[in-house]
Amino acid sequence: MVDQQQLWDEEAAQSYDTPGTGMFSPEVLGPTIEVLKGLADGGRAVEFAIGTGRVAIPLAESGVEVAGIELSRAMVARLREKVGEDRIPVVLGDMATASAGEDFALAYLVFNTISNLLTQDEQVECFKNAARHLRPGGCFVIELWVPQLCALPPGHGGTVEVSEPGYILVDTVDVLHQRVVSHHFHFEADVDGGRQADVFRTPHRYIWPSELDLMARLAGFHLESRWADWSRAAFTAESRSHVSVYRLG
Repeated sequence: MVDQQQLWDEEAAQSYDTPGTGMFSPEVLGPTIEVLKGLADGGRAVEFAIGTGRVAIPLAESGVEVAGIELSRAMVARLREKVGEDRIPVVLGDMATASAGEDFALAYLVFNTISNLLTQDEQVECFKNAARHLRPGGCFVIELWVPQLCALPPGHGGTVEVSEPGYILVDTVDVLHQRVVSHHFHFEADVDGGRQADVFRTPHRYIWPSELDLMARLAGFHLESRWADWSRAAFTAESRSHVSVYRLG
């Protein structure tokens, strides 16, 4: 069993933010906030696995009342360096079971975080927990990658997903249990001109879109929209990720 508190520790929390670049770039956050604000439609929003507030803070700044659930104390501490409890209240706990209240218009999970729940049962419970938070007709939004098993060479159990100066991402896959471990290698030049690597590993349980839709139905949701990304681009057989909007009731 993975200890998520140990995985998402103080070191991980302090290095998580990349202001202005990557998933913190305006090109990523702008469309994300636009979609979520529109779906909240004047109501309150709750973010499952709120982390350091990458999405919650700009969503709150846009005028949406936001609360959160987060398992990692270190991630919440980093969030608190940026915004107080009075602005964005956070419940410390598991997103599959913890409660931040009721009568929300919107619940959301971004950047693949539902896959941090490592069993199908836990992922189903996450949907049920979202339903408990929402008012009738509320939305649950999930951003998730599409498994790329077709990219696995015959006889190999992993793929290089990213290769750029200073960083390599390798995913190893257990297709029997729908598990992926992402190995993040960060390189820095040492004093002798060589390269030293720091490795950070994150386990996931991948979910096919059709499986996700069935989980939603078990919790009383139906699929309202599915896009390839936050710009609402069409989801196709070639899409590597999706943003899925589920409506309660």
